[in-house]
Order: sequence, then structure tokens, then C-alpha cells
Amino acid sequence: MRSMLEGIRVIDFTTTVAGPGCTFFLCDLGAEVIKVEKPGSGDEARLFPPYKGNQSASFAVLNRGKKGITLDLKKPEGVSLFKELILKSDVLVENFRPGVMERLGLSYNQLKKINPKLVMCSISGYGQYGPLSSQPAYDAVIQAMSGLMSTTGYPDGPPLRTGTLIVDICSAIYAAFGICAALFAREKTGEGEYLDVAMFDVAIQLLEAKFVDYTVTGNIPQRTGNRYPYVTPFDTFPTADGLIFIICVGDHPFQGLCDAMGQPELPKDDRFSNFIVRNENEPALKQLIKKWTKQYTTDALMEKLITNGVPGAPVNDVKQVVEHPHTKARGMIVGIDQPGAGIIQIFAPALKALNSLVEIRGAAPGLGEDNRMILERVLEKSPQEIETILSSGGMG
Repeated sequence: MRSMLEGIRVIDFTTTVAGPGCTFFLCDLGAEVIKVEKPGSGDEARLFPPYKGNQSASFAVLNRGKKGITLDLKKPEGVSLFKELILKSDVLVENFRPGVMERLGLSYNQLKKINPKLVMCSISGYGQYGPLSSQPAYDAVIQAMSGLMSTTGYPDGPPLRTGTLIVDICSAIYAAFGICAALFAREKTGEGEYLDVAMFDVAIQLLEAKFVDYTVTGNIPQRTGNRYPYVTPFDTFPTADGLIFIICVGDHPFQGLCDAMGQPELPKDDRFSNFIVRNENEPALKQLIKKWTKQYTTDALMEKLITNGVPGAPVNDVKQVVEHPHTKARGMIVGIDQPGAGIIQIFAPALKALNSLVEIRGAAPGLGEDNRMILERVLEKSPQEIETILSSGGMG
């Protein structure tokens, strides 16, 4: 079965999370991804915990299935090899601060002279232009700067970052989406493209309705905990042995909730008779639901909600998610045989396709492990040229 990006070669000149995340999505779709690292230390994500054996499991997740080479771009030989790779590739992804690629002589304007069909994507904290573009940024920094952090947490507590690197991962997805669109356009025009993906811009997209809440009404959205301020109920509720999340968007699911609670007449109460008044009387309704949920275990409550068609879920921890039958049924756990670590259980691709292979293509590469193979197979160097290059220091 063919992969959707079969025949596409991607040069991954990225580090840490957002850049490698983008290219592992492309790799899962069938692209050949060649990860370029600096000699000696490589991607700093190689040091990220948790570890298995002498390997970073985090690095393995973000770089599975890629080929790995080292290039010393402080040396002319390294820069020359990089440009040769660009000539034979379709996509370049980089996530350095704006200006770094130009100083290396590897900006898009310089590289498109070598390969006019190149699709280049730059991922950075604040983008390639703007007053903040030169500032360093990580996921949590962008969450703070973009306003996301100000809306996360409870009203009586401090702003919080999300529990995962949400901006990094969403930026990776946004970049991969843009690259696929650019490759599609290239099929029609024959021209390459340059993509500027700013984590700050992506985080603003993640503000969703909160952005227009301010632009339309002047209201500055505040922290509301697990509650969505325009829908009731929309919150977590305590159970006899944990927490459960319940959402009722509209009258039909609310009637189902009332039936599950054994109070089918509750929607006739003037305080709860429609979407608007329920929201106005949220504290009173919350107390009624809370009194009910505390009487039952989470499993018992889920059975009642499912029977009555009410959207809800237990608040699971990661262990419960990994071990859940649905996780297994969806094929979301895959073992990779990572040299130096053995089998590491990682998450599988979220995308499922009927007519194309979307799968993990192997383990993450060791630092520079494919140097010789890339020189021979991709750059088509002779045995003598390969020995000369390897001894020149251009690859470290």
C-alpha cells in the first residue's frame, strides 16, 4: 500500500519539539526525513527525560523513523553538503531564530536558487518579522505572551500553563499542514514556497472565542477553571471515587441528564428551562448536579450518562488512558526497538487512512548514524569521495 508522501524527501534542520514534531508527522505519512544535527552533541532533545537505558524516550517519540546525519555548518565543507542535500530534496524545515539561516548562507532566497521547487518552512517563537521576532521563546513563554496562560486556571488562583506542550505540538501540526498544502500547490505551479510559522500566531488561534469576546464586546476573558462560561453544565463534578466531566449543549442532553438524575421534571423549573437561564443560574444547577454525582462511583455515573445520551467522561490519568481498551482498539500504542534502550512503547499516528499507509517507520536515529549511507545513496558520492568527506571534518 502506498504512503501519501512517498517519494518526498524532507531535510529536518530542527531541534527540541515543534520542529521535530512537524517532521515526524511527515515521516509517518511516508516522507523520507533526514535529520541534520551538529556534530558532538546533536539535538538537545537527546537529553530530555524520561530515559530507557541510555536513550531519551522523549527524543525517540519525536524522531522515530528518521535518518540521521551530522554536518558542521561552521565549515565550508558542511555548508556545501547541506546545499547538495537541498538540491536533491523537496522540503526543508528549520526552527532557528530569524536571521540564523541567512548568516549561514542558507536563507530561502539563497536556497531557491539551488532548488526553485523547494518548500521551506521556518518555525519560530514570534515569526520572521515583527517587534518580538528576535526574542527567544519556548512553549510556556508563548503561552504567557499570547494570553493563553491568563485564561487557564481557576478564578482564585494564578494563571497556569496547560499540562502539555500544546503550543509546540499545535505549531508542529500547523507547519505540517502548510507543507502538505504547499506540496499540493507545487504540483500545479511547479514552484516552491516559503512558510513562516510563528508559535505566537498559533497560540492566538488557540484563544478561539476568547479572542472575539474581547474584540466584539471589550470583555477581557478570565480564568474559569474547567467551566466554559457560555454553557451550563460544562464542568467537572466529584464522584464517590474521583471526578467526572459533564457537558450539556442544548435542551436534549440536559433532559437526558435530568432523567439520569431521577429528576425528569427539572427542565420545567424556570431557572433551568432553557440554555440562557441555565447559564444565569449556573451555581444553583451545579450544586444540584454535585449532590447527585457524589453519591455514585465514576463507573456507575458513566453508565447512567451513556444510557441517557449525556456527553461526559471520567477524568482519567495517563495510566488509565494508556491501559484503556479503546486506546488499544484504535492501535494507539506501538513498540519501537530503539538501539540502546530496547522496546519503547510510544503513541501511534492519530491519522487513520483507508487507502494509504500512515505508520511509524522505525526507531529514532543515533547521532550521525546515516552519514555514510546518505553520502552514498542520496548524494551519490564515490567511495573515494566519501572517505575524503568523512575525513574533512564537514560532518564532524
